[in-house]
Amino acid sequence: MPAFKLALAPNQLTQTINPWSWTFGNFSLLSINLGTSKAPEVETRVLNEVGTYGRQLGRIGEALAAVAAWAESQGMPETKAIQELRLQLEHIDIIRREEGLSAALPAATAPLEGAAVKA
Repeated sequence: MPAFKLALAPNQLTQTINPWSWTFGNFSLLSINLGTSKAPEVETRVLNEVGTYGRQLGRIGEALAAVAAWAESQGMPETKAIQELRLQLEHIDIIRREEGLSAALPAATAPLEGAAVKA
């Protein structure tokens, strides 16, 4: 007797979830286009293998905070840009704590274990 198969759905079912666009037929309430990438395959791999944009920006912010703290310890005066960066990083830390995550700033300015600190 031949095998009978009833396919009610495709073999692979995917749905794109885009929180930045709400459409109703041909009518759109909001649509944000972040642009196109010249190398979408690279961008996809970076997001999947390295981290989200938020994670990448967080690491950059932490590194800048550490560099700024070191530069100020060497006598560099604090600039408006550094003050604004610190305020943004502190605000991010507040949001992270409110959402039950650990703050990022303390680890950003602490030296790595085993790293030699030169004066």
